[in-house]
Amino acid sequence: MEKMIYLDHAATSWPKPPAVGEAMMHALEFAGANPGRGSHRMAVQASRVLFETRKEIARLFAVNNPNDIAFGSNTTEALNLAIQGSLQQGDHVIATMAEHNSVRRPLEFLRMQGKIEVDYVPVDASGVMDLKKMERMFRKNTRLVVCTHSSNLLGSILPVGEIAELCHKHRAIFLVDAAQSAGILPIDVGQLGIDMLAFPGHKGLLGPQGTGGLYIAPELDVKPLLHGGTGSQSEALEQPKVRPDRYEAGTPNTVGIAGLGAGVKHVLAMTPAKIYQHEWELTQHIMEGLASIKGIRMLGPEIGQPRTGLVSFIVEGYDAAQLAFRLDRNYGIAVRSGFHCTPLAHESAGTTGTGAVRASVGYNSTQDEADQLIRAVIELTKGN
Repeated sequence: MEKMIYLDHAATSWPKPPAVGEAMMHALEFAGANPGRGSHRMAVQASRVLFETRKEIARLFAVNNPNDIAFGSNTTEALNLAIQGSLQQGDHVIATMAEHNSVRRPLEFLRMQGKIEVDYVPVDASGVMDLKKMERMFRKNTRLVVCTHSSNLLGSILPVGEIAELCHKHRAIFLVDAAQSAGILPIDVGQLGIDMLAFPGHKGLLGPQGTGGLYIAPELDVKPLLHGGTGSQSEALEQPKVRPDRYEAGTPNTVGIAGLGAGVKHVLAMTPAKIYQHEWELTQHIMEGLASIKGIRMLGPEIGQPRTGLVSFIVEGYDAAQLAFRLDRNYGIAVRSGFHCTPLAHESAGTTGTGAVRASVGYNSTQDEADQLIRAVIELTKGN
């Protein structure tokens, strides 16, 4: 494959640190048994892989008990577990217009079945949300508030700490979608007042695809999404109460979780604060370079404001999908175009008719790559 300038880290990080692949191969060779399903050495070693990764994630998110972290296949599964496992008939939910379909679709599925009611707090074109508007939406039956930590279209960072205060004031559960923030923004679940945190393994945590999980506060009783074998309490008819077994039915992705553990160690060594600063500086550089293009409109916070490592934009008179295609074909630059699974955010940005091009940087992106993107967009839009 020809050398690629990869600017699609908001979808999945690439390439992974070498230690990730090494950990996966080691697990495949030396921990290939089924964890929790035997007492022989290889089964014990497989269980150890899961436990060590759980400990590293607990360190990253300041979780007191690693067993409060349940592994799953991705953020979407984690969000479905949190949403479906915590809601009951007649509950009211508050979400935001910045949400990804991984939040919106499970909520709308339950709403269309007549089980819950949902309100969405508006965000403006920069991704800013009015906390006063959110507070006015609370009802006596508001059970859950769901909020993305950072928009995957706008890059805006929502005030999760302040939202948590509103939730606890109104005795609602607070669920945070950390798809764009885990490993990039410092997250302390206790300090921020987060009751449940859904996270991907393959984005900012630098692990392989097919990994992710959900932190569940110890006082919450969330119903399992899946029921089946856990290797524990096999004589019982019901899913075990003990964590994390309660939420991890079936054979886990031990090899992937081994890679995830290596990715998290890499993040901890670099620190989320330094990763964020690196990505923020690159996004500012990209925005400053693109600003000279006639007819361009960049979405989300203005230059100089906090944002995660992505820049979405449209150029008047140019189709977003065609522009992204030419960046790939003519320049070897990988970006994402379309609606990014977040139609509500596009509605807020006023781009429902056009979609947008999204360039997203990562821990290993360079200024030279950012410069090549800027030059390519300028060349493709000459004469605009």
